[in-house]
Amino acid sequence: MPINDSTQRFSSRVENYVRYRPGYPSEILDVLKRECGLTADSIIADVGCGTGFLAKVFLEYGARVFGIEPNKEMREAGERFLEDCPKFMSLTGTAEDTSLPEHSVDFVTAGQAAHWFDRQRARREFRRVLKPGGWTVLVWNDRATDSTVFLREYEQLLQTYGVDYHEVRRVDMEMGSAIASFFDPNPVSTKTFPNRQEFDFGGLQGRLLSSSYSPQEGHANYEPMMAALRRLFEASQRGGIVQFDYETHLYYGQLG
Repeated sequence: MPINDSTQRFSSRVENYVRYRPGYPSEILDVLKRECGLTADSIIADVGCGTGFLAKVFLEYGARVFGIEPNKEMREAGERFLEDCPKFMSLTGTAEDTSLPEHSVDFVTAGQAAHWFDRQRARREFRRVLKPGGWTVLVWNDRATDSTVFLREYEQLLQTYGVDYHEVRRVDMEMGSAIASFFDPNPVSTKTFPNRQEFDFGGLQGRLLSSSYSPQEGHANYEPMMAALRRLFEASQRGGIVQFDYETHLYYGQLG
């Protein structure tokens, strides 16, 4: 799953990430309560916690969450975002070395992060920290790249100007088989939920710049990309707004 230097890819993108990335639908909780025994007393290790979007879902339900994040800037942003949540504890760590005690959590979760993990080492670490019968939960907001003309053209913009977009997208496309092998020999269950954001041009620009593969100011692709984005927005906006559609994928199972 990993792509080079994954723990530092978002250091310069934290502000845009916090402001413009989508959250996660609360329907995730309904599935985990019904099928995995999630309760307000559950203890969760949210690995690759980042700015805290997934942790927030569980904290609002009442669970206790350890946020495990290697990137200093992302971790500090998550601490600010969740500063009013007394059941949140932020820890420096990785999927491969969480720093948590053995058999200490009921769930290990990861939102928009598992494709950065070393699969075999992370699996061993998750098994180490999970209590017997504990669950692993992986969540992604996957952009619906072919659902509208706007999103098809946005996808083309990324392919044209993205710094390493093709590599990131290849890894994303391989996630289905990678997840199956991560849980193997146990089965993995899946659920999908619709998700959506709406942006004016400033929001659309921020959403683009929150992505690790988008060139930043000073890169040769930056100005052409911004010009193309402006043209795409003007051609697609309705009342000054464009719509981003996602499918939120939930994968859950036990590692044995």
